Amino acid sequence: MRIPIVNLKPSLAETQPVWQANLNALYERGFFVLGPELARFEQSLADAMGARHAVGVSSGSTAIEIPLRAADITRAQQQVLTSAMPAPFPAVSIAAAGAAPVFADIDPETLSVDVNDMGNRIGRGTAALVPVHLYGQPCNIAAIAGIARDRKLTLVQDACQAHGALPFTDYGDTVALSFYPTKNLGCLGDGGAILTNKPRLAAKLRQIRDGGRGSGGLPVNQIAYISGINARLDELQCCYLNAFLPRLNDWNAARRRLAALYDQALADVDGIRLLRRSPESVCHLYVVRAKRRNQLREYLAGLGIGTGIHYPVPLHLHPAFAASKQKKGDLPHAEKAAREIVSLPLWPQLSSENVLEVAAAVRNFYRR
Repeated sequence: MRIPIVNLKPSLAETQPVWQANLNALYERGFFVLGPELARFEQSLADAMGARHAVGVSSGSTAIEIPLRAADITRAQQQVLTSAMPAPFPAVSIAAAGAAPVFADIDPETLSVDVNDMGNRIGRGTAALVPVHLYGQPCNIAAIAGIARDRKLTLVQDACQAHGALPFTDYGDTVALSFYPTKNLGCLGDGGAILTNKPRLAAKLRQIRDGGRGSGGLPVNQIAYISGINARLDELQCCYLNAFLPRLNDWNAARRRLAALYDQALADVDGIRLLRRSPESVCHLYVVRAKRRNQLREYLAGLGIGTGIHYPVPLHLHPAFAASKQKKGDLPHAEKAAREIVSLPLWPQLSSENVLEVAAAVRNFYRR
């Protein structure tokens, strides 16, 4: 594509001296798991995110699964409420912990989880809430955290697309981040982290990620004291993350500027409905609701402009989650949005000229 939906090469190029030096030092040490690169990254990430502790793990999915395990939410009769709109991984993580995912509808203006609908779906079997900060936009986390406190529910925030949007640990005990390559802060494979302000909880999270070995922050030995999984963030990925993290604020600022330019250029296009964003959004994706969405994508592809759909089917309609017993028509806002959403090109080094070109192509499509 002439203008792809995302391009990672510029970020790699501008940080190459740093990650190359990190890699050289890693190869010289020959220490590839639970080493100094991870320790340095965990401390830097905690500082950058306004948290006391960061625990590096193997993916954003395990960053959701491990806090549920730490809270002993591991049984099929325990339900965990999450949004119907994101990729399947929050629900996959809930199921991997052993609990049962159940889904709430979304706010049609933001596509974030609807607070009232989530609250209304809490039942006797509900053990936890996993709100998703979708597309870089914080959901109404203050209200959701209040519900969790009032109902004595575990709260695990999925901030996998919202690096740096808010000090999320101010609202709950654990926050999950993903470092999938296309995230605002990504690595060159899978990776993730859990943020928390509680030292004892951080020690337990570290223990679970390493097969349950070690105890109370003592050095790891070969004895598994609790049930755990193998979910460590490796040193190789931390070489890149340690190079990218200092650039995160600048990259987020660039995303906000480009998203605002899209907003201005598309504001009066008949056929496009813009999403409502708060100033805190870090604009992980630029998503609009579009009439004749599939035809628009074909038209843009013919001009060399890449697009995406994030996400095409609400989670309650995925066969893997049929046990929720939620069927077509149960979550109407999510179902309607999934038929309309389209993601336009966005990455920090995308030029303003390219944004205006994409917007002009969208405008031309609806003028035809």
